[in-house]
Amino acid sequence: MKRFRPQSGFVVQAFRFALDPNAAQETALRSHCGGARAAYNWAVGWVSASWWQRRAEETYGIGEGELTQWRPWSLPALRKEFNAVKRTDPRFAGWWEDNSKEAYSTGLANAAAAFDNYATSKQGKRRGKKVGMPRFSRNGKAVCPAGSPPARSASSPAAGM
Repeated sequence: MKRFRPQSGFVVQAFRFALDPNAAQETALRSHCGGARAAYNWAVGWVSASWWQRRAEETYGIGEGELTQWRPWSLPALRKEFNAVKRTDPRFAGWWEDNSKEAYSTGLANAAAAFDNYATSKQGKRRGKKVGMPRFSRNGKAVCPAGSPPARSASSPAAGM
């Protein structure tokens, strides 16, 4: 990774902040992070289910034209599908309104980025070490901070998956 070097004559100043939430704020923070994790896990399950279904169908000798359709993993596609199921899916129906839509969007954006990283790694277009297929996030693993920008591409995964 490149090291940041300021231009000559510029002063760089950094700040570090610590959150000190009260009990109600901490509950809200945990709920929002849990919402992001739930949306991420939903997206990973929704996209990878079609991959596993296609793999099983291929073992039965089903032709390419009759296989289950690829599910897109772009952020807009994931948002559209999530918005369609969040009111009826028992995993979300009782509590999705308690959090900001941005919490769910963060989880979906991270899932889209994870699938993009996997596909580019599988195709050999990604620098660095190989990236595996996205996995479910467990409680305690950070999904809440958006570490990467939302992915903008989707369609079919890399050939051979």
